[in-house]
Amino acid sequence: MFATYVTVTILDSVFNGIAAFTYLSGHDYPKAQADIKRVPRSWLPVLGMLLAAGSLGLLAGLAVPLLGTLAAVGLVLYFLGALVAHLRVGSRRLVGWAVFFFTAVAALAVNLSYHR
Repeated sequence: MFATYVTVTILDSVFNGIAAFTYLSGHDYPKAQADIKRVPRSWLPVLGMLLAAGSLGLLAGLAVPLLGTLAAVGLVLYFLGALVAHLRVGSRRLVGWAVFFFTAVAALAVNLSYHR
């Protein structure tokens, strides 16, 4: 179980770390997605910081389990908010969202299973 916990946690942390980097570096993709979802571009740095905090929190959770649990819960909530943004504008392109959401759910599930 430990190997699964570490693998899923690191995988989710890497996914969200890369996403945070694209948001914080001013990459065009998050800007285009924000425009499509009618999210103000001024929110992009905040969203990037939330992703970065989740990514780092997952890694910190390897040493302090409560931090990992809280980070995983935060990422699940973040991606539920992203789903609302998609659905609000009628977007049905949910494959990318699903990958991020279900890795966050998996990280939360293995965290809770391993630390119960």
